[in-house]
Amino acid sequence: MEAVFIYIAKSVVLMLLFYCVYFFLLRRETFFNSNRWFLLSGLIISSILPLLSYTKVIWIDAVPNLNTNIQSALLSAPEKQTSDINWSLIILGLYLIGFIIFLLKLAVDFYSLNSIIKGKKVKQQADFKFIDTPENIAPFSYFEYIVYNSSLYTASELENIIEHEKVHSDQNHTIDVLISRFFSIIFWFNPIVWLYKKAISQNLEFIADSEASKKISDKKAYQYTLLKITTHENCVAITNHFYQSLIKKRIVMLNKNQSKKRNSWKYYVVIPALAAFVILFQVEVIAKERQQTVKVSGETKSVDVYKIKKNSTDAELKEIKEKLKSIHNIDFEASEIKRDSHNNLTSIKIDIKNGNQKTQSIQTSSETIEEFGILVITDKEGKKKVGIQTSEEGKTSKTSKVAVSKKIKNTKSDTDSDQASDSHIIITNNPNSKTDTHVNINSFTSTKTNSDTNTDISTVVTTDSDSKTLTKVITVGGKTKVAISNSGKNNNLSGNPLIIFDGEEMPSTFNLKNIDSQNIESISVFKGVEAVAKYGEKGSNGVIEIESKR
Repeated sequence: MEAVFIYIAKSVVLMLLFYCVYFFLLRRETFFNSNRWFLLSGLIISSILPLLSYTKVIWIDAVPNLNTNIQSALLSAPEKQTSDINWSLIILGLYLIGFIIFLLKLAVDFYSLNSIIKGKKVKQQADFKFIDTPENIAPFSYFEYIVYNSSLYTASELENIIEHEKVHSDQNHTIDVLISRFFSIIFWFNPIVWLYKKAISQNLEFIADSEASKKISDKKAYQYTLLKITTHENCVAITNHFYQSLIKKRIVMLNKNQSKKRNSWKYYVVIPALAAFVILFQVEVIAKERQQTVKVSGETKSVDVYKIKKNSTDAELKEIKEKLKSIHNIDFEASEIKRDSHNNLTSIKIDIKNGNQKTQSIQTSSETIEEFGILVITDKEGKKKVGIQTSEEGKTSKTSKVAVSKKIKNTKSDTDSDQASDSHIIITNNPNSKTDTHVNINSFTSTKTNSDTNTDISTVVTTDSDSKTLTKVITVGGKTKVAISNSGKNNNLSGNPLIIFDGEEMPSTFNLKNIDSQNIESISVFKGVEAVAKYGEKGSNGVIEIESKR
């Protein structure tokens, strides 16, 4: 509904622009035929131009994830109370009432015209059809029909009238009248359209007077005929009728000297105004995030990030596919795409293939998916690695991310049982759910999370045939995340991982055992592509972020 109101407002502005140019600059000029096309062009442009727009893409740098704090605050703000009255429907109802009334008036006028023409004797002469009617009405023309009452005029007067109406019929002025009439019905609420309609009808009379006077020897007799016709007040609304109320203006224009050609510059005044309208209102600016490129100091490594958001369009997904293929020779396919009524993504499956490495991400949601990205890391030798970057939630939702690359102990009771395989498990705990997580350097212990069963799920699966690894990440409801990585060989972090405690980098001798687990707010572990993307070369052995309960 808002789009309709915007269209109407733009159309009214354009119509006002053309009318003002005509009224202040052109109506006193004798360029009658040029004025005709100028006025018609104004109606057509005012109805079409608001529908046309030019899309301008502005590339911006990716916004840091810290902005999610602002987004979270905005989302949590109380919604404004909406009024029970739907003003859009009321306005639409009022418009339709007026539209129907004027449409019915048009139907009545057509019926009146048909009753005058139908059944009458028609005299054909060249391309004209003459009807001599006994009714006391003003002479008029309707396409090829010219209707008059010969008993009301002398022979010379009738000759003047017929010459005038022949001009209307020959130049198809009826089309102009109908166009202006239809516009006055559609935009009946706009006072400018009624002035515009009057200007069109008046200019058509100027044309007919000018052309008819060239074929008549006695111009004064023609003007007297104009005055005589003013006594006949019965006119057919949708026709070109000889009588118009502005007789004085018509006589003035008949005796006016021809305008000089140099005055035609006035028509071009509208061009810069239209250009300004297009620039101000018809250029749609779309901001797109520029692909992130992280240069690691001292090396020629880089990490490229291609973001997929909830409102990513099919065209944007296609653009990501083309860039991954052309820049990195990586195959990208998006399938199982589902959207809601607002065209936001609620489900998507991503398949990525980089040589022997394959990565798959499946996201489904009862609302909209969370933002994620395709990461491509290039080392100094030009080798590519690809991964999935998920949105960081640690700051806004105060979730806990825990990852340990040692043996796993699952406590379903008071007895612990060791698993034989080496694995990584990452669990993100919702602080609102009843979950206790205990961490130490050699084991991982967790209890079941009391979470809602009707949650959204996303899965990321990465396989690498060279190292025979399988990594699976499951996201439940955007709150609980479990990532399991199994391998035929040990997947532990090589070397000493980088430790960040409360935002500060700890020395390599820092011992995690010195931290009281009860004082830990959250722990996040980053490996591989994600670690390098965030911390550069220092994160090549992995990164452990720890936040205390301050």
